[in-house]
Amino acid sequence: MISNFIHTYVSIDCVVFGFDNENRLNILLVQRHFENIPEEKQRKLPGSLIMNNEDVDDAAQRVLTELTGIKKMVLKQFKCFADPKRANKKDVQWMAEEYNHHIDRIITVAYLSLCKINRKINCSKYETVDWFPIDKVPDLPFDHNQIINESLIEIRKWIESDFSIIFELLPKKFTIRQLYQLYSAISEKYIDIKNFHKKISSFNYIIQLDEIETNVAHRAARYYKFDPKIYKKNNTKLIK
Repeated sequence: MISNFIHTYVSIDCVVFGFDNENRLNILLVQRHFENIPEEKQRKLPGSLIMNNEDVDDAAQRVLTELTGIKKMVLKQFKCFADPKRANKKDVQWMAEEYNHHIDRIITVAYLSLCKINRKINCSKYETVDWFPIDKVPDLPFDHNQIINESLIEIRKWIESDFSIIFELLPKKFTIRQLYQLYSAISEKYIDIKNFHKKISSFNYIIQLDEIETNVAHRAARYYKFDPKIYKKNNTKLIK
């Protein structure tokens, strides 16, 4: 019976979403180093084994702080990935070299986080950190592509239950079109932009500013801001 037990470890993997100036959802990926594999094939989700004195949520916050330099980020645990075959021989070999320890099997707890893409990334752990549009994410090690796919399902549920988190991806001042394009990109719902604008105008927690866009080729749009205190009092869903 004892022989059935192997060296199993628990890790954290974080899917960090950003929204770029071309109105695309992006994922933050890091570079691992492993001999005999081209660099372009060594991207991965940021993650780490859990330390012996850490709670999983604390470990996830540590991973994000090491990744971005931001001490406190919006964070949501969404699934445990525990398929015995989620790591192939090369992944097992990489873990042995990375952690200087034999690891037969690794179970990961996946987290979802949101980051404004124009924030400066001060990474203390990885030499290379890059944003990738979700439709241009390469083949990743372990089951990281599956984790990303399931995180998209999770972020849609999250926005439906708490619309305020969408503003974690937008600049402090934004246009209605930016909000519309972000919501459309995440939800994959078609909404008429005129109806969307009317809906947004009825929300008192989205405040119109006395500023408009400058140096744009199209008609300049007015800026808005999100007021979290008013939102908490109303908690109105965007789409009912």
